Amino acid sequence: MSDAAATTPAGVPLGRVVAALEARYDPALAEPWDAVGLVCGDPVEVVRSVLFAVDPTSAVVDEAIELGADLVVTHHPLLLTPVHGVPADDAKGRLVHRLVRAGIGLFVAHTNADRAAGHGVNDALAAALGLVDAVPLEPSTTPGAGLGRVGVLREATSLQRFAEQVATALPATPGGVRVVGDPGRSVRTVAVCGGSGGSLLAAAAEAGADVFLTSDVKHHPAVDAAEVPGPALCDVAHYASEWPWLPVAADLLHRDLGGQVRVTVSGRRTDPWTFRVDGAPHR
Repeated sequence: MSDAAATTPAGVPLGRVVAALEARYDPALAEPWDAVGLVCGDPVEVVRSVLFAVDPTSAVVDEAIELGADLVVTHHPLLLTPVHGVPADDAKGRLVHRLVRAGIGLFVAHTNADRAAGHGVNDALAAALGLVDAVPLEPSTTPGAGLGRVGVLREATSLQRFAEQVATALPATPGGVRVVGDPGRSVRTVAVCGGSGGSLLAAAAEAGADVFLTSDVKHHPAVDAAEVPGPALCDVAHYASEWPWLPVAADLLHRDLGGQVRVTVSGRRTDPWTFRVDGAPHR
């Protein structure tokens, strides 16, 4: 037996991989409007290699084909809104055709992964920022599950220093880390929500957070947060806030399947912003 053959995983049927993923990321936790689960792929086909990514983009499909992956697991859905066809001359349809032709399945864990207890998107984000004793900001009926997390840093720090730690802990993006608040403000209790979590600002305030980190914060809520008592705000790229989940999910799947599949975290940055130009500050 060659070395290559000796290191090739035995693989398992796609249906078993899906069952393992859904055991960790229960579809029942997903929002009613969400589109999670298996998008394409034959449950009886053998999966030996799985690629994890935040977004199902053409660059990620390129990478999956180059790696010889049998399955791509993404956080964001490819087909979030109802469709009546996937023609190859449509951007999303083209990706479906490429995946099917290459024999690659696609699986999505979105808001169910956001809410998952212990190993979901928000727990991974909290862990990446060094939070301890993190609990859901908006609990669900499943113990330990829910949206967002609030926890504490091992040692208090300034808002400036916290933002610098965020920039180090998360993938770099052109948008960087935007902050609302006094740089010298003391920070110990931190609330987070991966993705667009602006709706949880009130919950973060009620939880006594010194700062709330999320993505896609709109102008008016940011202005309001600067004018009233409550947490400071850290706004990071949507992609960056959810990326820490990828290595966690990949490692869990590898262990849950007894090492019978190879797992890889995508090296392609799927944050859509490509560059930023900083002008002179207004006085």
